[in-house]
Amino acid sequence: MKLADSQLTMSTPKSWLRRRIEKSLSAALMRAYKTVRVEPERFLIELRAAYGLPVSSFQGMYAVDVAVLDDISEKIIHGGMKVAAAEGAGFGLGGFLTIVPDFSILAGITLRMIQKLSLIYGYEYNTEEEVHGLWIAAASAAGVDIGRDLLEKNVVNRLIPRIIQKIAAKASAEFVEKWAGRIIPVASSLIGAVLNYYFVRGWGERAHAHFRQKHLETRQRMIQATLASANSGVVK
Repeated sequence: MKLADSQLTMSTPKSWLRRRIEKSLSAALMRAYKTVRVEPERFLIELRAAYGLPVSSFQGMYAVDVAVLDDISEKIIHGGMKVAAAEGAGFGLGGFLTIVPDFSILAGITLRMIQKLSLIYGYEYNTEEEVHGLWIAAASAAGVDIGRDLLEKNVVNRLIPRIIQKIAAKASAEFVEKWAGRIIPVASSLIGAVLNYYFVRGWGERAHAHFRQKHLETRQRMIQATLASANSGVVK
């Protein structure tokens, strides 16, 4: 009986913690969706200046060596990890009470990183369809299995909130055990820094794999189309 009572006591706060994290992360992602945006034109200028890329648009990324794009992506991910770690260490000083503002900033850092990775591999997000694709990538980065119901044609402003809910539910389950340690204020600064660091790394690596694969597939189609056009010209 005592064991059962003990298990119940331990499971209750975990259940509450997961609900709290899921709600906070869902709200943070929704705010980030509405307010956080990397300006493609400005980012292109930054890329050209920092890495000497000979491109005038993001379509030009398909002519850049994939190894170069991979190297830039790794730098973007590591940059996001460092910023997230610093942010986690700062807010972590307040222990569990700072989880809500922590998630708000962490969501912004993560979404900006995903947007940058998308642009590096030649995918902009100006149309509804492109925004849809960006959030599918975000879901993939969170390890969320998007069902066919969400992949069907839909209005983006109705589809995105559903994807965000799935992302928040998945991520909150992953966070329950790890974030519980932040209720210890003495250690919470270090814990917050480490957890944010690896959280962003996990999202970054999965988003990188997603966009890289799409980039390679598109590049292959472009090569095939060029060959087909060339062969057609020879036949004529």
